[in-house]
Amino acid sequence: MTANWIWQQQGWPHFCWQDEPLQPRLRAAQRNLGLLLGTHSAHGSTLAQQDQALDTLLANILASSAIEDERLNAQSVRSSLARRLGVSEEQPYPISDRSEGLAAMMLDAIDNRHQPLTLERLLQWHQWLFPASDWTVQRVRVGQLRGEEPMQVVSGRVDRPTVHFEAPPRQGLESALASFIDWFNTSLNDPSQDPLLRAAISHLWFVTLHPFDDGNGRITRALTDLALSQADSQSIRLYAMSVAILEQRADYYRVLEQTQKGSPQNSEKIVR
Repeated sequence: MTANWIWQQQGWPHFCWQDEPLQPRLRAAQRNLGLLLGTHSAHGSTLAQQDQALDTLLANILASSAIEDERLNAQSVRSSLARRLGVSEEQPYPISDRSEGLAAMMLDAIDNRHQPLTLERLLQWHQWLFPASDWTVQRVRVGQLRGEEPMQVVSGRVDRPTVHFEAPPRQGLESALASFIDWFNTSLNDPSQDPLLRAAISHLWFVTLHPFDDGNGRITRALTDLALSQADSQSIRLYAMSVAILEQRADYYRVLEQTQKGSPQNSEKIVR
């Protein structure tokens, strides 16, 4: 087999990177998070701060779906978030199984940061993402790992598709996920691991495994939100990572494709 993908390279999944160009960006990100927290604390009432957090979480959920060209009912998702956050609404909008599941996944990721990551937790996220009442889930193995068929990300003509990425084969996926989950849990307490860099590694590693039939991108972003909430539990409600990705979606996919065709020993694009 020709080694086209990062997971086929020697050394996978032991990532290496050039630390020198990353450190200024990591320091700048930490500085900006501090400024964001300071501004949030200095201005506005508790009610205003709750509304800001609600709007930010809503934007994050909407953007994560928009990255996949899925449009959500924003009012329904907002009402589901508000209900779970204890924020009163003058005119609550009817909620749905879809909005409830998305709100549950988002809040589990950022609020239950002390709970270890498990396969069962990831499968629950997948069930929340694809509620049984949604007719579009008929082709998806909901709450299960993907099937035996090759998992590819393609574009272009049906008869001449361009393959942007092919995930690892189904055989061995449980073992690969177990290794990732073990690293995710143990690296949390590693003082030598920068928490923002840990979130980036989590993002790249999990999306490369691509363990589900569908929803891999959205669950990857929820997982990254979990890692970011473990890095800073206060600021996570004040910014929406998925909004930033959506605004630079073409660049994000380009860099991701380049990285997944590279070597884990030369992951210079792991933070961009």
